[in-house]
Amino acid sequence: MSTRQNQAGPPHGGPATPPPSSGDTRGPRSTLALVVLSLIGLAVFAGLLALGTWQVERRTWKLDLIHKVDTRVYAAPVDAPRQPAWAAVNNDDDVYRRVTVHGKFLHQYETFVQATTVLGPGFWVMTPLRRDDGSLLLVNRGFVPPEARDPGQRGAVSPVGPVTLTGLLRITEPAGGFLRKNVPEASRWYSRDVAAIMAMHSLDGPVAPYFIDALPEPGSTAEARARGPVWPAAGLTVIQFNNHHLVYAITWYVLALMVAGAAWRIASEERRLRRQATLRPNGKRTPFGPG
Repeated sequence: MSTRQNQAGPPHGGPATPPPSSGDTRGPRSTLALVVLSLIGLAVFAGLLALGTWQVERRTWKLDLIHKVDTRVYAAPVDAPRQPAWAAVNNDDDVYRRVTVHGKFLHQYETFVQATTVLGPGFWVMTPLRRDDGSLLLVNRGFVPPEARDPGQRGAVSPVGPVTLTGLLRITEPAGGFLRKNVPEASRWYSRDVAAIMAMHSLDGPVAPYFIDALPEPGSTAEARARGPVWPAAGLTVIQFNNHHLVYAITWYVLALMVAGAAWRIASEERRLRRQATLRPNGKRTPFGPG
């Protein structure tokens, strides 16, 4: 009886074909591909370095701004800028400057601007003040909760006649609140837009392009506060600057180092592949090219 062969042997008795290797058989990249990769890597590396350096410069600027603001807030008060100096008032040099102003409040033109404070949601009470030279200045007298919009519910009488107050100079806010625009015709205000608020009241006289956050008068309402809450509550200005530039700078520099590390690894791999490509199967080296 003949035995049937289960597996077909190699044709003509030749050697069996070895299975394909599972290793990496990719050859080295072409010179053009390496040039393109190098240019892309260099551009990304340089861009990340530039972003990191920019954040370092921003941090220096922010620290200088914080120092200037701290100096202004705690400095002795100066007279609030008058009309000849209005054009020079700017955010970099004047915001949060401690100033004094003398004049008479026009309480009948109060405007309520929506606000959220440590005391809860409510409104800023923005009241025009006419100075002795006839000019108008908008003053943020402080915060009131919704139930204290009525002057009779504030626990204190609004000042009548000439007053002198101290506050922090603020720049007008014409852009509205976050995702909300002011609606003057409906008396809905989300930002302290000096020009728009004053235009709504049609008051005569030049209007200062800034407003003042009034500071509380020490001891002036102590007796009234002993009887209950007194509104408006002044002195709630939040002076805060986000300063995360160092973290951002470190992030960009670390990413730049990662790009440099990736480039070094690719270069090492290419050197290895080129060394392998120069070896014959018997272990002898051969130059690149035909033959």
